[in-house]
Amino acid sequence: MTDSSSAFIHRSVLLDETVEAVLTRPDGIYLDGTFGRGGHSRALLARLGPQARLVAFDKDPEAIAAAQAVGDARLTICHASFADAAAHLAALGLPRVDGVMLDLGVSSPQIDDPARGFSFRFDGPLDMRMDPTRGETAADFLARADERQIAQVIRDYGEERFAVGIAKAVVARRQAEGPLQRTSELAQLVARAVRTREPGQDPATRTFQALRIHVNAELADLEQGLSAALAVLAPGGHLAVISFHSLEDRIVKAFMAHESREEVDRRAPFAPPTRDLRLKLLGRIKPSAAEVSANPRARSAVLRVAERTGAGVV
Repeated sequence: MTDSSSAFIHRSVLLDETVEAVLTRPDGIYLDGTFGRGGHSRALLARLGPQARLVAFDKDPEAIAAAQAVGDARLTICHASFADAAAHLAALGLPRVDGVMLDLGVSSPQIDDPARGFSFRFDGPLDMRMDPTRGETAADFLARADERQIAQVIRDYGEERFAVGIAKAVVARRQAEGPLQRTSELAQLVARAVRTREPGQDPATRTFQALRIHVNAELADLEQGLSAALAVLAPGGHLAVISFHSLEDRIVKAFMAHESREEVDRRAPFAPPTRDLRLKLLGRIKPSAAEVSANPRARSAVLRVAERTGAGVV
């Protein structure tokens, strides 16, 4: 396979804004939970001092290869989900970090490589795994799941109102001609099942998003990863998270909102809080018009930033 780090271009979204948001001290310890092709990591390393450390995570072996090619002794790369960050950092002797950045979703090299099966725009194997060395492919799931399971995934993770019709079509196709194997087959099937669509959006958009999220357990990873980030952030450390669709952003927003509130016992409202706030919200940033013009994939991005408070740290 052609090395996607050279064959496919990846433009990091909200690059300067994210680095500025996460950087608290030049010689600190930082975590990049989604290395991708390393745009945010490289930009952060350029701002860090010689004694700093950056630990990066990714599930994609091609991202790991890109990280190994950086050639910076301050960078440590882990072939794992950022949901497991706390255990990996502990093994490295780094119980606390000064900043965590997460750039969620799928990267441009993954989308643009037909062999990865993420895009309905190219014909390729119906794979969609972030880590193609393990786990169930999208084709595997569609070959074994029943109509109810398929509809639930497409509805819950794609917010697709025609989920039942698409699921019926998948099962009917499976019974008549065998399981779906190619991205083009799925895209054509969805196009026939979806009766109307928002202007400018391909009928298969929501279904492909849903299957990708399901195959990679993205939302479960995000929830666990946010908890891990909170556990390893030192007081004063910053958490910066870029989301690209409403399901991700809803989880990030709710997590930050919950952790930025004190909890009190409603039966004793004047008693001390039962839990102190653990995050202070610092802001929400959207890409500029110039960035969206230069990189249309930035259009839906949202960067949320919060600071770890000193209260409640164990």
